[in-house]
Amino acid sequence: MSVSALLVAGVDEAGRGPLAGPVVAAAVILDPQRPIPGLADSKKLSARRREILFEAIRTGAHAHAVALATVEEIDALNIHQATLRAMQRAVAALSMVPELVLVDGNTCPALPCAARAIVKGDVTEPAISAASILAKVTRDRLMHALAVEWPMYGFVQHKGYPTAAHLAALVCHGASPVHRRSFAPVAAVLAGGATPLKGALP
Repeated sequence: MSVSALLVAGVDEAGRGPLAGPVVAAAVILDPQRPIPGLADSKKLSARRREILFEAIRTGAHAHAVALATVEEIDALNIHQATLRAMQRAVAALSMVPELVLVDGNTCPALPCAARAIVKGDVTEPAISAASILAKVTRDRLMHALAVEWPMYGFVQHKGYPTAAHLAALVCHGASPVHRRSFAPVAAVLAGGATPLKGALP
């Protein structure tokens, strides 16, 4: 049976590299009868364009789901395994059961259906592009929410990635509960005696 005849879900993630916040995965089953123009790798789209496509995907896809792995899971499992767990959760949360899952990257999570990893799949596979957009927009919104609780880190600007401003804030203020302690820059700050900030996740 050809891929075009199968019920195919695209899967991608956002947030492997940041020092703070969860990793987010999305799964999307597109409707071949309702193509969504403009799908592309989320990193190549403007924030406004991603928001527009986010809504188009949510209303036009056969099925979509978003899931995450927490900071605690990232620190306990490592970022790779936590990402695979988030992907599993996203696929499991779909309202339709896919026959084939296409995953961006070179590794597939364990799934109850056939799966194929595609390097740069977010460029070549529309369903993966759609998943990358859902994951990116969702994670950016989460980081905006975390910025309300922890404004001193500048999460709105860098979304938790290790920019110079973020690293400087980390040294100045210590680690928050939303920082990934297993990541080297955060571990270095903690090892250097910076006091972790107290507080609860929003």
